[in-house]
Amino acid sequence: MPEVIETQLPGVGVRHEFAAVSGDRVAVLSHRGGRREILIYDRDDPDKCSTVLHLNRDETATLSELLGSAQVSQSLTAVEQHIEGLAIDWVTIPDASSMVGQTIASSGVRGRTGASIVALLRGKTTIAAPGPDDKLAAHDIAVVVGTPEGLAELRSLLGA
Repeated sequence: MPEVIETQLPGVGVRHEFAAVSGDRVAVLSHRGGRREILIYDRDDPDKCSTVLHLNRDETATLSELLGSAQVSQSLTAVEQHIEGLAIDWVTIPDASSMVGQTIASSGVRGRTGASIVALLRGKTTIAAPGPDDKLAAHDIAVVVGTPEGLAELRSLLGA
């Protein structure tokens, strides 16, 4: 099995890259929201992609199934059962959100949903463990933890 190189891309996601037997360099860029890109790098220019395939969440699931990830999904489901009731998500705060400009405390998100904002990704800046006085801004990506129901309520409050 080829060696896979993992690169964290703050505010974007994670890139996994490997060299195929054919000599092609292949990468999968996993965005925080579930979108994926499959990258094939140019053989003559290692910084240039000769092919980029953009996949939404549903297309990613379909391709994964075709490639045999059902076994991986079953393993992940088994792990999730050990931490039943816990969910994590990356939620982009839209321009029109009524929460834009509010502090985490004044938004009342935790009390209203039971979900916690554990980080804010703002452009290239990461605000890890934001405090109650940190303000929410349009286009922030809020990293949230809670129950699946709480996360659904939080997404609704944010207008996402």
